[in-house]
Amino acid sequence: MSQTGTTQENLSSFFSIIKQSLQGGEIDYTVGSIRRSVILLAIPMMLEMILESVFALVDLYFVGHLHNSSYAIQAVGLTESVLTVIYSLAIGISMAATAVVARRVGEKDPVAAAKAGMQAILIASAINAVLSLAGLIFATEILILMGASVGAAEAGTPFMQIMMGSSIFIMLLFLINGIFRGAGNAAIAMKSLWVANGINIILCPIFINGLGPIPAFGLTGAAIATTIGRGLGVAYQVYHLANGQNTLKIKASQFIPDWLQIKALSQIAAPAVLQFVIASCSWIFLAQLVATTGGDHGSAGYQTALRLLMFFMLPAWGLSNAASTLVGQNLGANQVQRAEQAVLTTAKYNVVFMVLITIISFAGAEIFVSFFTNDQQIQAVAVQAIQIMSVGYIFYGIGMVLINAFNGAGDTWTPTWVNLCGFWLFQIPLAYVLSKGLDMGPMGVFISIPVAETSISLAGIVLFRRGNWKKVKV
Repeated sequence: MSQTGTTQENLSSFFSIIKQSLQGGEIDYTVGSIRRSVILLAIPMMLEMILESVFALVDLYFVGHLHNSSYAIQAVGLTESVLTVIYSLAIGISMAATAVVARRVGEKDPVAAAKAGMQAILIASAINAVLSLAGLIFATEILILMGASVGAAEAGTPFMQIMMGSSIFIMLLFLINGIFRGAGNAAIAMKSLWVANGINIILCPIFINGLGPIPAFGLTGAAIATTIGRGLGVAYQVYHLANGQNTLKIKASQFIPDWLQIKALSQIAAPAVLQFVIASCSWIFLAQLVATTGGDHGSAGYQTALRLLMFFMLPAWGLSNAASTLVGQNLGANQVQRAEQAVLTTAKYNVVFMVLITIISFAGAEIFVSFFTNDQQIQAVAVQAIQIMSVGYIFYGIGMVLINAFNGAGDTWTPTWVNLCGFWLFQIPLAYVLSKGLDMGPMGVFISIPVAETSISLAGIVLFRRGNWKKVKV
């Protein structure tokens, strides 16, 4: 009876934690159980990242059933590859915001935390304006440069123009969610993606296939639906920032440029942005290499596999984000040992998750791919890519946690150097040699991905154990 009672109590406690994590609220993560803290942060963060990956999958599903789907899938995939530069900027700046906001919250200074968040929004908006304009003007040229055929580039130009032109919504979704995460309120970040994805799922079939007075826009309709969804998600975020019911009290005066604050944020954000730009440019190069060695079907297969990989990887990234908030808040409270223990606990949970994902990927690759395209040639490439890339999932999971730990501490240079060596000096040359030098084609590119990611994770473990991240001041 006592064992039964204990089991019931444990289950009750577990479901209570889940309920609390989904309801939200700002929590002090410098006290209490570390395991409980990781779970409270990880659940909404994982759901948030799952929902972020759903955007591309929803687009991919509907356009994959259009006429000449290889063009449509290629356009969506290559546009998403280019948008990874926007994602990199957004993630990099949001990591700086998370690190500073979390540190100020740990120091019990919510006014300074709110101001840091608003100054980060100013930085992001200014940078994004330039990139959006470039995407609008040079959309066709960018797609051709990425390896798309002329036909695919022409078909995908309106899609890319809309996606790049509205990329401020991508930037703000990531950034404002980073601010909420730094404050310890991961649930609002999750719910903003609920809003955005719900709208996108409803509108995608309507704008792609048409309904009543709304004409069928085809591929372009996917971009229209996604833009409206993301825009309403940002509106939800802004409402919660401005309603005065959170620890972060937003004031109009906080949007006046504070050049000292902007400089401090930029010093953290610049290497954080650079580390993700390095990774993104590597993925762009790999996409171009697959397109030139595998043709339209090879490129479409790789892009299908990549979207599925991101669907599985982003929840792990969400779980690893818990390390960023926990490290930032606990270093702010001068609890260095607790910060380190939080990273180790988060890494253990992520390894367990990635073991499950590895099994699912190997067993279900053909089923997952067939859901998105009926083309047998595309399916064959996609299945091969998934099975090869999933070999390194466990190391991916460890590496993600360590990167977020470094960034949460404000030590953004360490993962930047690791990425530079791992991606540009190792992964890209390896992919080129295997695919072209050894004439392995797209398979050579697929092999280079888990090999490089595993090496990066091993380097991260060594640098984490050295402990220099514990001494960083922000």
